[in-house]
Amino acid sequence: MEEFPLILDAFLLLMSIVMLWKGADWLVDSAAEIAHSLKVSDLVIGLTVVAFGTSAPEFAVTISAAITKQTNISIGNVIGSNIFNLGFILGGTALIRPIITTPKLFFRDGFFLLISTILIFFLFFGFDGWSVDDAFSNIEGLFLFSLLIGYIIFLFVKKEVPEEIHLHSATYRSYLVFFIGIFLIVYGGHLMVTHASSIARAFGISDWVIAVTIVAAGTSAPEFATSLTAAIKGRHNIAIGNLIGSDLFNLLGVLGLAGMINPATIEKDIYMSVFNLVLMVGLVLFFIRTNWRIGRIEGGILVAINLIRWYFDFAS
Repeated sequence: MEEFPLILDAFLLLMSIVMLWKGADWLVDSAAEIAHSLKVSDLVIGLTVVAFGTSAPEFAVTISAAITKQTNISIGNVIGSNIFNLGFILGGTALIRPIITTPKLFFRDGFFLLISTILIFFLFFGFDGWSVDDAFSNIEGLFLFSLLIGYIIFLFVKKEVPEEIHLHSATYRSYLVFFIGIFLIVYGGHLMVTHASSIARAFGISDWVIAVTIVAAGTSAPEFATSLTAAIKGRHNIAIGNLIGSDLFNLLGVLGLAGMINPATIEKDIYMSVFNLVLMVGLVLFFIRTNWRIGRIEGGILVAINLIRWYFDFAS
């Protein structure tokens, strides 16, 4: 009978993978139909609605930590998730299927992400580096959240036309399938974290290793499933727009709302993590610009950087 819980965990882990994949399949197709009906591009839908849906796990973890005044967890989750998105997920997707990029993604959305990341760095640490008085205030949180709202309004007011005419316009069923797809990938990610962690503990793996591997990967599983599915279907703007948009939602929306809920004292430990995120965003922008595609070589570099980062996390 002791083996039964392990068998159940394995079955539910398999189910979570099916939920992630099917949910992502439905989400990408319905998002393309909705974009056509709203007369906006795949990129705008990927940057906003899809990105918000796939960011739900990070949102839940960060806001919960902010409410309970676990500021290191709330900030660390956002920074860690963004590095993971741009490294393992964008890199892993490009390894499997190279991603086509565009000048608009580079000059508008990519640079906005870079500016937002640099802004976070200076809000946290000022212009003179870290000091014991550094804090992230309610006003700064409100400022970040306002930037996100302004960015979303700008995207929809511009109303850029779709890249192509979609064969099917959105119906009520499209919206229903879209929300079912989001539910499946978010809940599938939750099941993956829960039951993969349970299996890992059964084999004697420590909670710390589980936290920095399975939990980190599991909360980002919705982004990976969605971006990979979109890339395979040729919806490159949804694939990369989902990741750029998810990072913006994390930095400006999730972190901004967390700061509004509870001001945070900035710990010296996160200095290098935030600095590394700035460098990672800059590198991704460089890859976006080179030949207007992120190929397998660039994808491999991004994944390798994150593997090295994981190694030093374990070593420390």
